[in-house]
Amino acid sequence: MRKILVTGALGQIGCELVPALRQHFGADQVIASDIRMAHSSRTSSNTGAPSADGDYEYLDCTQTQHLQDIVRLHDVGTIYHLAALLSAVAEEKPQFAWSLNMGGLYNVLEAARRNGCAVFFPSSIGAFGPTTPRDHTPQVTIQRPTTMYGVAKVSGELMSDYYALRFGVDSRGLRLPGLISNTAPPGGGTTDYAVDIFYQAVRYRHYACFLRPDTRLDMMYMPDAIRAMMELMQAEPSGLHHRNAYNVTAMSIAPEELAGQIRKHIPEFIIDYEVDPVRQAIADSWPRSVDDQAAHADWNWAPKYDLETMTEDMITKVRQKLNKENLHAP
Repeated sequence: MRKILVTGALGQIGCELVPALRQHFGADQVIASDIRMAHSSRTSSNTGAPSADGDYEYLDCTQTQHLQDIVRLHDVGTIYHLAALLSAVAEEKPQFAWSLNMGGLYNVLEAARRNGCAVFFPSSIGAFGPTTPRDHTPQVTIQRPTTMYGVAKVSGELMSDYYALRFGVDSRGLRLPGLISNTAPPGGGTTDYAVDIFYQAVRYRHYACFLRPDTRLDMMYMPDAIRAMMELMQAEPSGLHHRNAYNVTAMSIAPEELAGQIRKHIPEFIIDYEVDPVRQAIADSWPRSVDDQAAHADWNWAPKYDLETMTEDMITKVRQKLNKENLHAP
Protein backbone atom coordinates (compact mmCIF):
# COMPACT_ATOMS: atom_id res chain seq x y z
CA MET A 1 0.00 0.00 0.00
CA ARG A 2 1.24 3.48 -0.88
CA LYS A 3 1.32 5.94 2.00
CA ILE A 4 -1.08 8.71 3.03
CA LEU A 5 0.06 12.32 3.44
CA VAL A 6 -1.96 14.77 5.55
CA THR A 7 -1.16 18.46 5.09
CA GLY A 8 -2.18 20.90 7.82
CA ALA A 9 -1.99 18.00 10.27
CA LEU A 10 -1.68 20.24 13.34
CA GLY A 11 -4.97 22.00 12.62
CA GLN A 12 -8.46 21.32 13.93
CA ILE A 13 -9.27 18.53 11.49
CA GLY A 14 -5.78 17.12 11.09
CA CYS A 15 -5.17 16.45 14.76
CA GLU A 16 -8.12 14.04 14.75
CA LEU A 17 -7.86 12.74 11.20
CA VAL A 18 -4.24 11.58 11.50
CA PRO A 19 -4.82 9.31 14.54
CA ALA A 20 -7.95 7.88 12.88
CA LEU A 21 -6.04 7.11 9.68
CA ARG A 22 -3.16 5.58 11.63
CA GLN A 23 -5.53 3.40 13.61
CA HIS A 24 -7.21 2.19 10.42
CA PHE A 25 -4.22 1.81 8.08
CA GLY A 26 -1.26 1.52 10.48
CA ALA A 27 0.95 4.20 12.02
CA ASP A 28 3.76 3.82 9.47
CA GLN A 29 1.36 4.35 6.56
CA VAL A 30 0.43 7.94 7.44
CA ILE A 31 2.72 10.97 7.13
CA ALA A 32 1.59 14.02 9.12
CA SER A 33 2.83 17.39 7.86
CA ASP A 34 2.39 21.05 8.72
CA ILE A 35 4.14 24.39 8.41
CA ARG A 36 4.71 24.32 12.17
CA MET A 37 7.61 22.33 13.55
CA ALA A 38 6.85 19.33 15.73
CA HIS A 39 9.24 18.39 18.54
CA SER A 40 10.87 15.74 16.36
CA SER A 41 10.18 13.74 13.22
CA ARG A 42 7.97 11.33 15.15
CA THR A 43 6.37 13.56 17.74
CA SER A 44 3.78 16.30 17.84
CA SER A 45 3.30 19.75 19.29
CA ASN A 46 1.14 20.30 22.36
CA THR A 47 -1.90 21.30 20.31
CA GLY A 48 -3.62 17.94 20.45
CA ALA A 49 -1.81 16.98 17.26
CA PRO A 50 -0.82 13.51 16.02
CA SER A 51 1.02 11.45 18.62
CA ALA A 52 4.51 10.03 18.40
CA ASP A 53 3.66 6.80 16.58
CA GLY A 54 4.18 7.96 13.01
CA ASP A 55 6.30 10.17 10.76
CA TYR A 56 6.07 13.96 10.69
CA GLU A 57 7.37 16.28 7.98
CA TYR A 58 7.69 20.05 8.01
CA LEU A 59 5.88 21.12 4.83
CA ASP A 60 4.96 24.46 3.28
CA CYS A 61 2.42 23.56 0.59
CA THR A 62 3.13 26.76 -1.32
CA GLN A 63 6.65 25.44 -2.02
CA THR A 64 6.12 23.24 -5.06
CA GLN A 65 9.40 21.32 -5.06
CA HIS A 66 9.29 20.65 -1.32
CA LEU A 67 5.85 19.08 -1.67
CA GLN A 68 6.93 17.01 -4.68
CA ASP A 69 10.01 15.77 -2.81
CA ILE A 70 7.97 14.59 0.20
CA VAL A 71 5.40 12.83 -2.00
CA ARG A 72 8.17 10.95 -3.82
CA LEU A 73 10.30 10.28 -0.74
CA HIS A 74 7.44 8.54 1.08
CA ASP A 75 5.77 7.00 -2.00
CA VAL A 76 2.53 8.83 -1.21
CA GLY A 77 -0.60 7.52 -2.91
CA THR A 78 -3.28 9.64 -1.17
CA ILE A 79 -3.17 13.25 0.03
CA TYR A 80 -5.64 14.70 2.51
CA HIS A 81 -5.06 18.40 1.88
CA LEU A 82 -6.14 20.36 4.96
CA ALA A 83 -3.68 23.27 5.00
CA ALA A 84 -5.65 26.53 4.72
CA LEU A 85 -6.69 29.73 6.48
CA LEU A 86 -10.18 29.62 7.99
CA SER A 87 -12.96 32.09 7.26
CA ALA A 88 -12.51 34.90 9.79
CA VAL A 89 -8.70 34.92 9.52
CA ALA A 90 -8.93 34.80 5.73
CA GLU A 91 -11.00 38.00 5.78
CA GLU A 92 -8.25 39.72 7.73
CA LYS A 93 -5.59 38.53 5.26
CA PRO A 94 -7.39 37.97 1.93
CA GLN A 95 -4.30 38.16 -0.29
CA PHE A 96 -2.40 35.66 1.81
CA ALA A 97 -5.51 33.47 2.10
CA TRP A 98 -5.76 33.20 -1.69
CA SER A 99 -2.06 32.43 -1.99
CA LEU A 100 -2.21 29.68 0.63
CA ASN A 101 -5.66 28.22 0.05
CA MET A 102 -5.51 28.16 -3.74
CA GLY A 103 -1.76 28.02 -4.32
CA GLY A 104 -1.43 25.12 -1.92
CA LEU A 105 -4.28 23.19 -3.55
CA TYR A 106 -2.85 23.76 -7.03
CA ASN A 107 0.50 22.36 -5.90
CA VAL A 108 -1.18 19.35 -4.30
CA LEU A 109 -3.18 18.60 -7.45
CA GLU A 110 -0.04 18.95 -9.58
CA ALA A 111 1.84 16.57 -7.28
CA ALA A 112 -1.10 14.17 -7.54
CA ARG A 113 -1.11 14.41 -11.35
CA ARG A 114 2.61 13.75 -11.59
CA ASN A 115 2.68 10.92 -9.04
CA GLY A 116 -0.68 9.20 -9.48
CA CYS A 117 -2.14 10.24 -6.10
CA ALA A 118 -5.73 10.50 -4.93
CA VAL A 119 -6.66 13.82 -3.23
CA PHE A 120 -9.17 14.81 -0.57
CA PHE A 121 -10.04 18.52 -0.50
CA PRO A 122 -12.37 19.89 2.19
CA SER A 123 -14.80 22.42 0.80
CA SER A 124 -17.29 24.15 3.09
CA ILE A 125 -20.72 25.68 3.50
CA GLY A 126 -18.66 28.85 3.04
CA ALA A 127 -18.70 28.03 -0.69
CA PHE A 128 -22.29 29.30 -0.72
CA GLY A 129 -23.36 32.92 -0.51
CA PRO A 130 -26.27 35.23 0.33
CA THR A 131 -28.08 34.44 -2.95
CA THR A 132 -28.00 30.69 -2.27
CA PRO A 133 -31.17 29.16 -0.77
CA ARG A 134 -30.36 29.15 2.97
CA ASP A 135 -32.69 26.34 4.02
CA HIS A 136 -32.19 22.79 2.72
CA THR A 137 -29.51 24.16 0.41
CA PRO A 138 -29.46 21.89 -2.67
CA GLN A 139 -26.46 19.85 -3.75
CA VAL A 140 -26.35 21.79 -7.02
CA THR A 141 -27.26 25.45 -6.63
CA ILE A 142 -25.94 28.98 -7.12
CA GLN A 143 -22.58 29.65 -5.44
CA ARG A 144 -21.67 33.33 -5.14
CA PRO A 145 -19.76 33.64 -1.84
CA THR A 146 -18.83 37.07 -0.50
CA THR A 147 -15.71 36.07 1.47
CA MET A 148 -12.21 35.21 0.28
CA TYR A 149 -12.53 31.91 2.13
CA GLY A 150 -15.67 31.07 0.16
CA VAL A 151 -14.23 32.24 -3.15
CA ALA A 152 -11.25 29.94 -2.63
CA LYS A 153 -13.52 27.02 -1.71
CA VAL A 154 -15.63 27.38 -4.87
CA SER A 155 -12.47 27.76 -6.94
CA GLY A 156 -11.04 24.68 -5.23
CA GLU A 157 -14.11 22.63 -6.09
CA LEU A 158 -13.82 23.69 -9.73
CA MET A 159 -10.08 23.12 -9.90
CA SER A 160 -10.47 19.65 -8.37
CA ASP A 161 -13.20 18.87 -10.93
CA TYR A 162 -10.88 20.05 -13.69
CA TYR A 163 -8.00 17.84 -12.58
CA ALA A 164 -10.35 14.86 -12.34
CA LEU A 165 -11.80 15.42 -15.83
CA ARG A 166 -8.67 16.64 -17.63
CA PHE A 167 -5.96 14.54 -15.99
CA GLY A 168 -7.81 11.68 -14.31
CA VAL A 169 -6.79 12.68 -10.78
CA ASP A 170 -8.98 10.85 -8.24
CA SER A 171 -9.99 14.00 -6.36
CA ARG A 172 -12.87 13.98 -3.88
CA GLY A 173 -14.31 16.48 -1.41
CA LEU A 174 -16.98 17.42 1.09
CA ARG A 175 -18.75 20.69 1.79
CA LEU A 176 -18.21 20.54 5.52
CA PRO A 177 -20.44 22.43 7.97
CA GLY A 178 -19.13 24.02 11.16
CA LEU A 179 -17.06 21.44 13.02
CA ILE A 180 -17.18 20.92 16.78
CA SER A 181 -14.04 19.38 18.29
CA ASN A 182 -12.86 18.59 21.82
CA THR A 183 -9.25 18.11 20.69
CA ALA A 184 -8.02 21.26 18.96
CA PRO A 185 -8.61 24.86 20.07
CA PRO A 186 -10.59 27.25 17.83
CA GLY A 187 -8.63 28.24 14.75
CA GLY A 188 -10.27 31.38 13.38
CA GLY A 189 -13.53 30.10 11.93
CA THR A 190 -16.97 31.69 12.00
CA THR A 191 -18.47 28.63 13.72
CA ASP A 192 -15.74 28.52 16.40
CA TYR A 193 -18.21 29.67 19.04
CA ALA A 194 -19.58 26.13 19.07
CA VAL A 195 -16.19 24.88 20.29
CA ASP A 196 -15.21 27.69 22.64
CA ILE A 197 -18.59 27.71 24.37
CA PHE A 198 -17.91 24.27 25.90
CA TYR A 199 -14.54 25.27 27.35
CA GLN A 200 -15.96 28.49 28.78
CA ALA A 201 -19.00 26.68 30.16
CA VAL A 202 -16.92 24.06 31.96
CA ARG A 203 -14.31 26.53 33.22
CA TYR A 204 -16.32 29.65 34.04
CA ARG A 205 -20.05 28.81 33.61
CA HIS A 206 -20.22 31.83 31.28
CA TYR A 207 -19.67 32.58 27.60
CA ALA A 208 -19.84 35.76 25.50
CA CYS A 209 -20.91 34.72 22.00
CA PHE A 210 -19.83 36.67 18.89
CA LEU A 211 -22.96 35.66 16.92
CA ARG A 212 -26.60 36.59 17.52
CA PRO A 213 -28.58 34.08 19.61
CA ASP A 214 -30.77 33.03 16.67
CA THR A 215 -27.95 32.54 14.13
CA ARG A 216 -28.73 29.06 12.84
CA LEU A 217 -25.94 27.22 11.01
CA ASP A 218 -25.14 23.69 9.94
CA MET A 219 -22.83 21.84 12.36
CA MET A 220 -21.20 18.46 12.74
CA TYR A 221 -19.30 16.73 15.54
CA MET A 222 -15.73 16.00 14.52
CA PRO A 223 -15.95 12.18 14.85
CA ASP A 224 -18.69 12.23 12.21
CA ALA A 225 -16.63 14.52 9.96
CA ILE A 226 -13.56 12.29 10.18
CA ARG A 227 -15.66 9.24 9.37
CA ALA A 228 -17.26 11.05 6.40
CA MET A 229 -13.85 11.89 4.93
CA MET A 230 -12.54 8.36 5.26
CA GLU A 231 -15.74 6.78 3.95
CA LEU A 232 -15.78 9.07 0.91
CA MET A 233 -12.16 8.26 0.07
CA GLN A 234 -12.88 4.53 0.30
CA ALA A 235 -16.13 4.67 -1.71
CA GLU A 236 -16.39 3.05 -5.13
CA PRO A 237 -15.48 5.85 -7.59
CA SER A 238 -18.03 4.82 -10.21
CA GLY A 239 -20.87 5.76 -7.85
CA LEU A 240 -19.63 9.28 -7.08
CA HIS A 241 -21.70 11.75 -9.07
CA HIS A 242 -20.56 14.88 -7.16
CA ARG A 243 -17.06 13.77 -6.29
CA ASN A 244 -15.54 17.12 -5.24
CA ALA A 245 -18.40 18.87 -3.47
CA TYR A 246 -20.74 16.63 -1.46
CA ASN A 247 -23.06 18.41 0.97
CA VAL A 248 -22.88 16.71 4.38
CA THR A 249 -24.58 17.68 7.62
CA ALA A 250 -25.56 16.38 11.04
CA MET A 251 -27.43 19.17 12.84
CA SER A 252 -28.65 22.73 12.32
CA ILE A 253 -28.28 24.77 15.54
CA ALA A 254 -28.23 28.32 16.89
CA PRO A 255 -26.19 29.63 19.88
CA GLU A 256 -29.25 29.95 22.11
CA GLU A 257 -30.22 26.36 21.31
CA LEU A 258 -26.73 25.04 22.06
CA ALA A 259 -26.65 27.02 25.32
CA GLY A 260 -29.96 25.45 26.35
CA GLN A 261 -28.57 21.98 25.75
CA ILE A 262 -25.45 22.80 27.80
CA ARG A 263 -27.66 23.93 30.72
CA LYS A 264 -29.02 20.39 30.96
CA HIS A 265 -25.54 19.43 32.18
CA ILE A 266 -24.41 22.76 33.71
CA PRO A 267 -27.59 24.45 35.01
CA GLU A 268 -25.83 27.64 36.13
CA PHE A 269 -24.36 28.33 32.67
CA ILE A 270 -24.99 31.87 31.36
CA ILE A 271 -24.53 33.08 27.80
CA ASP A 272 -24.21 36.73 26.73
CA TYR A 273 -23.92 38.15 23.23
CA GLU A 274 -21.18 40.49 22.01
CA VAL A 275 -21.79 40.34 18.28
CA ASP A 276 -18.79 40.62 15.98
CA PRO A 277 -20.10 42.37 12.81
CA VAL A 278 -17.56 40.66 10.53
CA ARG A 279 -18.28 37.11 11.66
CA GLN A 280 -22.01 37.80 11.89
CA ALA A 281 -22.02 38.97 8.28
CA ILE A 282 -20.18 35.82 7.23
CA ALA A 283 -22.64 33.62 9.14
CA ASP A 284 -25.61 35.44 7.60
CA SER A 285 -24.33 34.55 4.13
CA TRP A 286 -24.11 30.81 4.86
CA PRO A 287 -26.82 28.12 4.78
CA ARG A 288 -28.94 27.44 7.85
CA SER A 289 -29.33 23.83 6.70
CA VAL A 290 -28.19 21.81 3.71
CA ASP A 291 -29.63 18.90 1.75
CA ASP A 292 -27.18 15.98 1.85
CA GLN A 293 -29.30 13.37 0.09
CA ALA A 294 -26.67 12.98 -2.65
CA ALA A 295 -24.13 11.80 -0.07
CA HIS A 296 -26.71 9.42 1.40
CA ALA A 297 -27.47 8.01 -2.05
CA ASP A 298 -23.94 7.79 -3.49
CA TRP A 299 -21.94 6.43 -0.53
CA ASN A 300 -24.43 5.79 2.28
CA TRP A 301 -23.50 8.80 4.39
CA ALA A 302 -25.31 9.13 7.73
CA PRO A 303 -24.24 11.00 10.90
CA LYS A 304 -24.14 9.27 14.28
CA TYR A 305 -24.25 12.34 16.56
CA ASP A 306 -27.11 14.81 17.03
CA LEU A 307 -27.18 17.93 19.24
CA GLU A 308 -28.01 16.02 22.42
CA THR A 309 -25.44 13.24 22.06
CA MET A 310 -22.75 15.64 20.81
CA THR A 311 -23.26 17.99 23.78
CA GLU A 312 -23.06 15.19 26.31
CA ASP A 313 -19.87 13.80 24.79
CA MET A 314 -18.26 17.25 24.41
CA ILE A 315 -18.84 18.17 28.05
CA THR A 316 -17.47 14.84 29.23
CA LYS A 317 -14.34 15.10 27.04
CA VAL A 318 -13.69 18.78 27.82
CA ARG A 319 -13.96 18.12 31.55
CA GLN A 320 -11.49 15.25 31.26
CA LYS A 321 -9.10 17.37 29.21
CA LEU A 322 -9.19 20.35 31.57
CA ASN A 323 -8.80 18.14 34.65
CA LYS A 324 -5.75 16.53 33.07
CA GLU A 325 -4.26 19.95 32.27
CA ASN A 326 -4.81 21.08 35.86
CA LEU A 327 -3.03 18.00 37.18
CA HIS A 328 0.02 18.84 35.08
CA ALA A 329 -0.01 22.59 35.81
CA PRO A 330 3.01 23.90 37.77
